[in-house]
Amino acid sequence: MDIVLAFGLSFGALLLGAVRGVFIAYPLLLAMALFVGVLRRRGFSLRALTTMGWRGSQKALPVIGVLLLIGAVTASWMAAGTVPTLVYYGLQVVTPHSFVLVAFGLASAVSLLLGTSFGTVGTIGVALMMMVAGGEASGFYRSLIAGAIIAGAYVGDRASPMSSSALLIAAITRTDLYDNIRRMGRTSLLPLGLAIAIYAGFALFTPVPLAESSLGIDLAAEFRLGPVTLRPAAVMVLLALLRVPVQRAMVASTATASALAVAYQHEDMGQVLQYLLTGFHLEADSPLTAIVLGGGIAAMVRVSLVVVISTAFVGIFAETRLLHQVERSLERVKTPGDRILATTVVGTLSAAFGCTQTIAILLTQQLLGPTYHRTQAPPSALALDLENTVVVISPLIPWNIAGLVPATVLGVNAGFIPFACYLYLLPMVELVWFRGRSSPGEALGNLPLSKQPIAEHDRFKGDI
Repeated sequence: MDIVLAFGLSFGALLLGAVRGVFIAYPLLLAMALFVGVLRRRGFSLRALTTMGWRGSQKALPVIGVLLLIGAVTASWMAAGTVPTLVYYGLQVVTPHSFVLVAFGLASAVSLLLGTSFGTVGTIGVALMMMVAGGEASGFYRSLIAGAIIAGAYVGDRASPMSSSALLIAAITRTDLYDNIRRMGRTSLLPLGLAIAIYAGFALFTPVPLAESSLGIDLAAEFRLGPVTLRPAAVMVLLALLRVPVQRAMVASTATASALAVAYQHEDMGQVLQYLLTGFHLEADSPLTAIVLGGGIAAMVRVSLVVVISTAFVGIFAETRLLHQVERSLERVKTPGDRILATTVVGTLSAAFGCTQTIAILLTQQLLGPTYHRTQAPPSALALDLENTVVVISPLIPWNIAGLVPATVLGVNAGFIPFACYLYLLPMVELVWFRGRSSPGEALGNLPLSKQPIAEHDRFKGDI
């Protein structure tokens, strides 16, 4: 009974924090205190629980350095004019009959480059929403465009080499990030194609009324725009294709962007270093102040803190066997179809309870990891299933900050969810494909990717 009460109070605290916009680390710490209190009553010492939490948080350490680099990359791309140029070029192709499709495409492209859904929504997303005209039916159009933007934002949040969720999943499953991304590319072809077809249909039959906007003029006045400013993105993409470790690729891209900011945008080097630390911002009198901003190492310290607390939380859950009954119920899982269904259900419940994408990923991995091992599925299968379910389901939970924050930034409510097509098409296609598969899985986890036969997950879409 005490555990049920702790779960209820923790869920309430996390939900209230998400809805009220409280920094999620505070309700997480409160939830951890509740469970620590319950576990101490059950005989666990504070020292033992602290050790469990510390061991759990070790999983986050390989990710923290990369998270901090992501903040530096984002700020440097702002200062160099890379993000403004992407926004400027994108806005040149928007028409009422192409708006929905272009919104999804632009958000997808920017998110793949930035690796962050929040950063994508806060830049190109805000710019696109500013172009939607007001009026009696504006609520429908705003929800439609917001759904396309948020769906596109999670294309990169799932599959970019700079994505914190992709890095976290690679770390906790002990798989290679770039191999995971290649597999994600294969499994996303059909859902991505269906999403594009749906948005093309909306674009054709539901033209979006556009407001008069001077955004392109403002960007051209504030920054020197042009292909040269895209070099930091080109460096990142090229080094990723060459399979250079992501940390080195980020450092090279940041250095390129910082040099451009000084030589091309005429920023002071000291100011650029400040941007890297605290985030990019424009002067208060600029019309772009609320749009072109963000990044910085300081901002990623907050994200890193959430990851550390979440991994400590899950470490305590694992070592105290609090979820033993759930683990036992998963012993009936045997086939690939059973696995993807179990991952979808557990991931959805974890996303609903944890109110954060991070907790959902960690809890699902903790609960399903033994099942994948028992059914001889390689670690890459677990990593891919997490990416195809938990990562994209989390923003569909109205109170999960993965969807709540982007919706708030875009000025819409949960009405965007039906229009975030890609987010639910991906797990639906996975479920439909793998239900009925009877093979227990392939024991390929210890083989290099180049020597593996094509596994179940890689077979159903073909090569990219």
